[in-house]
Amino acid sequence: MSLRYITARVAQQIDEELMSTVGAFSIDQLMELAGLACAQTLATCYQKTTYPRVLVCCGPGNQGGDGLVAARHLGMFGYQPTVYMPKPGSKDIYKRLAKQCENMDIPILPPSEGTDDLKATLKTTDVILDAIFGFSFKPPIRAPFDKVLPLLSESRLPIVSVDIPSGWDVEIGNDAGLGLNPDVLISLTAPKEGVKDFTGRHFLGGRFVPKNLDKKHDLNIPDYPGFEQIVELPSVAKLNL
Repeated sequence: MSLRYITARVAQQIDEELMSTVGAFSIDQLMELAGLACAQTLATCYQKTTYPRVLVCCGPGNQGGDGLVAARHLGMFGYQPTVYMPKPGSKDIYKRLAKQCENMDIPILPPSEGTDDLKATLKTTDVILDAIFGFSFKPPIRAPFDKVLPLLSESRLPIVSVDIPSGWDVEIGNDAGLGLNPDVLISLTAPKEGVKDFTGRHFLGGRFVPKNLDKKHDLNIPDYPGFEQIVELPSVAKLNL
């Protein structure tokens, strides 16, 4: 049986079930495991000896929280992460995760109306971790992100996107052509319908989905190797050869 690609509605339902009294997870636990998987994916594809300087771009929602956790772990792994939050999240958990990065001496670019700080940082960056928009994103791309995404694309730096490339419709993909085109994607929980045709390296992370939810939603999650938090999925490009 093949791995299921899910809609935004199913993804939301699974999240709710994970954090219900039945699933018994807290959002802190899920973010920690997801962020660790994101950091491990970047480290797998871009070794710190060649790509030490990571720009972690975080949106204001849970996706951004995953990015903040990933930044902390990347710092623990020996990378030199810098966090960029075009529009910082207001929830307490977001503020706590940002403080944890500060405690690791991870630079956080100050939010501003302009993009000068981002432009300057991109010149000293080796790889980008895109944790801006999650599966609840719906076009169009609004300010300040409408200026941020083009700059990330124009940098021509390698990009690792979390769950769904920023700017993509979760179910339709990048039909509008306004989203990022990452080299690597780390899907969380289960891949989303909009990335069925993604041709870069594709990983699945979030080794926290219990067997009862896997069966209930027919996710057909593949086995994770050993103690890894990620598993690489077959390349669409190779499958189409």
